[in-house]
Amino acid sequence: MTATLPAAAIDARAQAAYRWACAQLGLRGAEFAPASADASFRRYFRLTAGGRTWIVMDAPPPQEDCRPFVHVARLLRAAGVHAPEVLGQDLADGFLLLTDLGTQTYLEVLDEDNADLLFADAVAALIRWQRASRPDVLPPYDEALLRRELALFPDWYLARHLGLRLEGAARLAWDAVCDRLVAAALAQPRVYVHRDYMPRNLMRATPNPGVLDFQDAVYGPLAYDPICLFKDAFLSWPETRVADWLRDYWERARAAGLPVSTLARFLRDADWIGVQRHLKVLGIFARLNERDGKPRYLADTPRFVRYVVEAASRYAELEPLLRLFEKHVLPKVAR
Repeated sequence: MTATLPAAAIDARAQAAYRWACAQLGLRGAEFAPASADASFRRYFRLTAGGRTWIVMDAPPPQEDCRPFVHVARLLRAAGVHAPEVLGQDLADGFLLLTDLGTQTYLEVLDEDNADLLFADAVAALIRWQRASRPDVLPPYDEALLRRELALFPDWYLARHLGLRLEGAARLAWDAVCDRLVAAALAQPRVYVHRDYMPRNLMRATPNPGVLDFQDAVYGPLAYDPICLFKDAFLSWPETRVADWLRDYWERARAAGLPVSTLARFLRDADWIGVQRHLKVLGIFARLNERDGKPRYLADTPRFVRYVVEAASRYAELEPLLRLFEKHVLPKVAR
């Protein structure tokens, strides 16, 4: 059998990844096709031979580093979470050989009828991951990282995408909002944080779910991954249903011994760290368009604008952020 390389994948790195993976598995040939793309420089290919499949990650140095992926994969699997097993690695060249978790993401299969069941599995896996948390194992979600992420919003979404630069009183108001969001994040109980625990990165699998795209995991705010799961980048749910799912997570987390506070405090924490994430994602999606030539993510920016407005409208401390959106963002999104 010889390699089957689609035209889009016929380049030096794809062929090198194919040859390396076949050598790792002792294969003389196999089918080889793109499995998925990524917002980063990573690519994934599916290798098929003898009725079996594997995933080959191509993460070209120096843009990408495979070591965090390998490290977090071990942590997830040790916690009883269904993450890919790393079967082979070439860290110098940026190749990983992984077990295949399937072809159906949550994003592709979620609907109103199965959401409760699928999210229940996702919450169970998340709680196993959080219960395994230990300090000094993953990088901290510290003040410096939180502020770098928040800066993406004025630098890329406002300035580069909307052509708006915050100055004077508007800049002072933004800085005050950032101070409040950072303080709220740092005050939360700390656990392992996937940082992109959303339906696009969960696979319908056995056991369910399979978990992907975890290489940026950190040690930080407990409410981050739950709000990420239910207020997704590509799929929206009614606020009442999100509130029910957050309440269910809180009840199960408390029963599992996680350091959750009162329900009211947890819901506030989820709102506030959600605002931090939504602002960051607006900046990232604008950067993907302006810098990286990937415009398709912009179609989902109105979803995050709505998330920010909904959450900010519930808290007097976030009123300056709400005013900024009402004055400068909402009119342009409407157009």
